[in-house]
Formats: sequence, structure tokens, C-alpha cells
Amino acid sequence: MPARPITSFACGVALVLAFALAPSIFPSPFFRTAMGNLVPLLVATATVVLTARNAFDSRGHTRLFWGLMTAGMAMWWFNQAGWAWFEVVLRKPVPDPFEGDVVLFLHFVPIMAAVAIRPQRADDREGLLPSTLNVVILLVWWMIVYAFAVFPDEYLTTNVPVYSLRWDMLYLAEGLILIAVSGWSFLTSSGPWRTLYRNILLATVVYAFSAETINAAIARGTYASGGIYDIPFLMALLGFFWVAVMGRHCLRETQATPSVPRSGALAPHLLKLALLSLPLMGYWALFMGASQPYLRQVRFTVAMGGVATLAFFVFLKQHLLDRKLVQLLKQSRSSYDNLQRLQGRAVQQAKLASLGELVAMAASELEYPLSTILGSSERLAASSNLSREQLATAQKIGQQARRTRDLVNDLLSFSQQTPGEKVPLELKPLLQRAVQMEGFKLDNRDISFSVESADPLPRVLGNSNQLLQAFLQIVENAVDALQEADGGRLQVSLRHEANEVVIEFADTGPGLRDPERVFDPFYTTKPVGKGTGLGLSATYGVIQDHKGQITCYNRPEGGAAFEIRLPALKVGTPLTEAARA
Repeated sequence: MPARPITSFACGVALVLAFALAPSIFPSPFFRTAMGNLVPLLVATATVVLTARNAFDSRGHTRLFWGLMTAGMAMWWFNQAGWAWFEVVLRKPVPDPFEGDVVLFLHFVPIMAAVAIRPQRADDREGLLPSTLNVVILLVWWMIVYAFAVFPDEYLTTNVPVYSLRWDMLYLAEGLILIAVSGWSFLTSSGPWRTLYRNILLATVVYAFSAETINAAIARGTYASGGIYDIPFLMALLGFFWVAVMGRHCLRETQATPSVPRSGALAPHLLKLALLSLPLMGYWALFMGASQPYLRQVRFTVAMGGVATLAFFVFLKQHLLDRKLVQLLKQSRSSYDNLQRLQGRAVQQAKLASLGELVAMAASELEYPLSTILGSSERLAASSNLSREQLATAQKIGQQARRTRDLVNDLLSFSQQTPGEKVPLELKPLLQRAVQMEGFKLDNRDISFSVESADPLPRVLGNSNQLLQAFLQIVENAVDALQEADGGRLQVSLRHEANEVVIEFADTGPGLRDPERVFDPFYTTKPVGKGTGLGLSATYGVIQDHKGQITCYNRPEGGAAFEIRLPALKVGTPLTEAARA
């Protein structure tokens, strides 16, 4: 045990001994009364300060735990201060009924709720609102119970023997419930929290015994402040002070793994019992109560009002839980979509990596024979000794050889994608250049282009040649689709979203047959001789090399859209740091 807790424990033992021996040394009745009120008041003050400090230094459900402990001890302190005010300052007996009894009756509720939420097992991601509502519902229920059982005989008819007996019975029930809850938490916890719950359990047992003996002495008229009945009361207060002291140890310890399987929080089960009890209380008040009709009506009204109040809080809690569930479902759906996109990117990169080596080897092997065939076919076509059929055959051989050479060049370009030097770039000039280059080759005047952007746009870190080739490939595919549709429009737009620059290519063509396979190597829907199916795969690799994303989809209004997202370059970011990002 650390030195400071040992010192606190020794001081507590010394204080109890001094409290017990002081009346025999100083027999003055006023001294005994003052000591019996002020010493517990000072201990309660120190406990409130320590629990508030623990709440301030913690967070999440642990802060809620210590906040509730602070509230319970503050209510206890308020009652003790009321006793000190009457007996020490005013030198008058405490009146009966005493308004502080209501506060004292309710001080068990925050402590009970604090133990029931078991912060070491609570998930802070769920938020504090559900637990807070549980506490409010329990507090309201105990207020209803007090108003039902005690208040009518205490303030409406002032029947002291009846209300005192009921107050004592309910207060004992509160103490027994707190003993049961803290005992359950002690048995199902481990580590420093188990020790903390044990201390709460022991302090509650001592206090329940003390409260019952004091209440019995008050009923007999034999109680006096500072007497022997206050010794266990002071020990109970010191027990809760010890809980606050050892609570500092819980704040420093890491959260321990439960030694037994989690069996659920206690608060929801207590709420069920609270809700079920109110209709029974109303039925008893209306049909089985033996009190005056007026009091029976008051109790029935209190019970039904309690049903309405608790129903409001229950529906509010359910509404908040439904909202939380919808939010979690949206997050789960978003996570699943992100996982699917990540899986697709991983599969695509694996395909590109495995095909790269094979393509490079095949292209290298084909390059020399193709050059020989192409050169021979050109010499044959230039010869004047060939017949017309032979000349046509030679030209066809040359045409197919050139087509095969273009295919080989595409294969080499696909396999030799190496990261180039990257510098800060403005994307709008690159896009305008790509559109102009493709527009120069067009004979169809029914196809139009436009490049739109929201100025100013941040720059990106990239290789201008690689990005230009990627943009050209997308524009070329869009033009091919528009030619199939006998014209249309390609709109290129740029915008800034969060930390990304978004480029969207949207055309009014026939759309994509299979958007999920567009970036697969060798996948093409073009006629034979029009494409190899490697252009968009190479584009995919370029965008990945630039730490970006490229997706495609069919637009609802018709046509296809390609969307590229590239990381925006922050102002003042060093190039070396941006390249590593």
C-alpha cells in the first residue's frame, strides 16, 4: 500500500479514537454536540472535495461515476450541515419534520447509480447520454416513492409515527439495495475497481447499521449528537472518504480485464423493476390502502404521474438509442463500402503486378521479330516486280505488323510503369491540353468538350507526363463512346473536397457495359483492332502511384462518368514530406 493511503488510514483511526474518547475528557454537553456535528461535517466536506477532484481528473464513464459519487456525498453533506446549523449555530433541536430528510433520503440514489454503471466495463464510444438518462430515471423513481409513501403523512397530515416508520423502512431498503449492487459489482470485477467496490460495500454496511441504530434511538428519544451512536456513523463517513482516496489509484491504473464473463449492466434491470412497480403502487393506493380517501387519491395521482414521467424518459432514451443505431448502421455500411473498395484495389494491384512481368517478357520477345517482319513487308511493298495480289498481301502483312507493333508498345508501356519525378502541378492546364489534343484529331463536329473548375484550386504533387497520358486515355475512351452515339458532349469538371482535388469526366454516350471490370487488364468492349484493354489499366496504375483513387459508374441521366481523386498539396508543405505522404 502506498505511503499516502497509509497515512490517511492512520489519521482516520486516530480521529475515531479521539471522537470516542473526547466526551469523557470534555464532558460539556455543548462540546459533545458541536463535536458530533462538526467532525462528521468536516469529513463529509473532505470527501466531497476528493470525489470532485477524481471526477475532474477522469473522463467518460469514469467521470460520470465520480460525478455521481460527488452528488451523493454533497447531498449527505447538506443534511449534515443542516444538523450543525440547528444544533451548533442556533442551539435548537432539529425540527421534525426536517426538510433535510428529503435530501438525505435521496443521497443514496446517485451512489447506487454510480456503482450500477460499472465504468470499468462501460464502452465510452456509446456516449454518456444513455447512462445519464438511467440515473435520471432512477432518481425520479425514488422521488416518486418518497412522495407516495412518506410525503402525505409528513406534510399533508403530519402523522409523525407513521411517516417516521415509513421513512426508516425505505431508507433501510435503499441501503440494502446499495449493499446488493456494490456486492455484485465487487464479485464481478477485478483489479483496483474490485478493491474500490469492496470499500463501498463495507462503508455501506457500516452506515446502514449506524443509520438504523440512530433512527431507533431517535424514536425512543435517547439519541444525542456526539454520543456512542455517532461512532459507527463517523466510521461510515471515513469509509467513503477512504473510497475517494483509493479512487486516485483507480485513475492511475489501466483498465483491468474482467475476471468473469460480462453479465450486462445493472441499471437497465433496475429500470425495469422501477417501471413495473408504479402501476402496482397505484393499484394498492386505490383499492388496498387503509388511509383516508384524500391520501389515497394523492398517492394514486403520484403513482400515475410517475408512470407518465418515467414513460417520457423511457421514450426519450429509446429515441436516442434509435438515432444511435441508425448512425451505427450508416457507419457500418460506409465501412463495408470502403472495405470493398480496398479489396478491389488490392485485387487490381495484384493483377497488375503479376501481369507486369509476363507482359514485359512477351513484349521483349516479340519486338525483334516484328521489326524484321515490318521491314521485310515494306521492302516487298516497294518492289515493282510484284503482282497486284502479291502487293495487296504485302501491304496487309505490313498493316498487321504495325498493329502488332502498337500492341507491343502498349504492353511495354503497361509493364514499365515506374514512378517518375513528382512536382507541384496545376491540373486544369493539363486537362485543357488533353482535351485540345484529342479535339485536333476529331472529324465529327457533333462532339463537344468543356473544362470547368472552381477557382482557385490547390495544386497536387504529380508527374505531368504520366497524368497527361492518363487524362488522354480517359478522354479518348469518352470520344470513342460518343462516336458510337453519333455525337454528344464530354464535360470535365474540377472541384476541391476536403483534402482532395476531384476530377470528373462525364459524357453523354451509351454508358459502360460492366463498370466493375473496366480497369481489368485486357478487358475491352471495342471492336477488334480498336483497343488492347490495357489503357485504362495503365491509367489505374498511374493514379494509384499518385496516392489517388479512380472510379467509374453509369450516370442516372445517361452516359458514363470517371472520377479521379488526388491528394491536394497543402500550402507550405515541403516536397520531400509530401512525396512520402
